[in-house]
Amino acid sequence: MIPVIGLVVGVGLGLWLQPTVPLGLQPYLPIAIVAALDAVIGAGRALGERRFDERVFVVSFISNVVIAALIVFVGDQLGVGSQLSTAVVVVLGIRIFANMAAIRRRIFHA
Repeated sequence: MIPVIGLVVGVGLGLWLQPTVPLGLQPYLPIAIVAALDAVIGAGRALGERRFDERVFVVSFISNVVIAALIVFVGDQLGVGSQLSTAVVVVLGIRIFANMAAIRRRIFHA
């Protein structure tokens, strides 16, 4: 119940405060969101398999976001930021779809 309350409070604060992302960080926001989504979907799969661990989730969440942002940052420094952004999104997208497929198989036994 606490995560649901946290989600509602977070969404409410976001809608009320309407924060802006600094211009320098805007290229990294979509990558960070996809990386965070990967961690959340992975946590959902682990929860369904009854092997969820809060520490693993927190470390996975933070490390996914940091590593994805660093990859894109290095790509920006090398002049290939958009290509590395695409690569990160593809890799994380594959993980998200694989986890969702496992969740679907577990729920529908198909």
